[in-house]
Amino acid sequence: MSLLDRPSRPAGALARLRRPALRPAAADPPGGGRPGGRPHAVGELLLITVLFTVYKLGRLLANGRVAEAFDNAHRVWHLERLVLLPSETGVQHGLLQSPLLVHAANSYYAYVHFPAAIAFLLWIYLRRPLHYRWVRRVMVALTAVALVLHLLVPLAPPRMLPATGLIDTAAQFGPAVYGPPQTDTVANQYAAMPSLHIGWAAVIALGLIVTSRTRWRWLWLLHPAVTIAVVVGTANHYWLDGIVVLVLLAAGVLLLRPPAAEPAPPG
Repeated sequence: MSLLDRPSRPAGALARLRRPALRPAAADPPGGGRPGGRPHAVGELLLITVLFTVYKLGRLLANGRVAEAFDNAHRVWHLERLVLLPSETGVQHGLLQSPLLVHAANSYYAYVHFPAAIAFLLWIYLRRPLHYRWVRRVMVALTAVALVLHLLVPLAPPRMLPATGLIDTAAQFGPAVYGPPQTDTVANQYAAMPSLHIGWAAVIALGLIVTSRTRWRWLWLLHPAVTIAVVVGTANHYWLDGIVVLVLLAAGVLLLRPPAAEPAPPG
C-alpha cells in the first residue's frame, strides 16, 4: 500500500496528538493567602500591630477610676473568702521561702508573657497554617472581651490592697515591670480582671496540644499552670481573675471550633 493509499487521520485526532495535554488548573489556596491557607505575613503583621495598639489604648481609657478599682478589689477579695477559695497569701509565702524562687517568678511574669505569645504565633503560622487562623480568632476574641471587662470592671491587683496582706514582690525583689500607677502612661494597672497572662498562656497550651500528636503534648499545660502560680504568688492577680478568663476561653473555643487536623509539614 502506498502512502497515498493510507487512510488519512481525522483532523481532530491529529490536532489532539500535536496539542500538549492540559493539566487541570491548581485550586486557589484556601483562605486567599499562601498555600495551605497561610495568610500573607505583611497583612498579619499589620493586623496584629493594629489590634495590639487598640488594646493598649483601650486599657488606658480605664485610667482615673482608682476609687472604683479599689472598691471592686475589696468585693473580689471578700467574694473569694465567701466561696472558700484558698488565700493567695499561701502561694506568696511559698515563693518567699527562697529569694531565687521569688526572683524567678518575677522574671517569668516580666519576660515570658509577650515573647511566648509571639513565638507561638510565629511557629503556628509557619508550621500549622490551617490552625493559625483559628488560634488568631480565639486569641483576638478573648482579648477583646477582656478589654471590655477591663473598661467595665476596673480592678486593683492584690499587691495594691493592704487588706490582702500581700506584698509587691517585683518592687521588693525585682525585676519590676510597673512603676508608680499614677505616672504609668503605658499600662493600666487597674485592669486585673480578667488575667490575660493566664488567658494567653492557656491559648498557647491549647493550640500546641490540638496541633500535636505526641503523647507528651499534655505537658504544655505546665505553661498556664506555672503562669497561674506566678501571677497569684507575685500578687498581680486574684484567683478569680484566672477563673473568669478560663471560662471566657472555654466559651470562645465552643463557638470557634478548631479545623480538622492537618498533616505535619516535612522536616
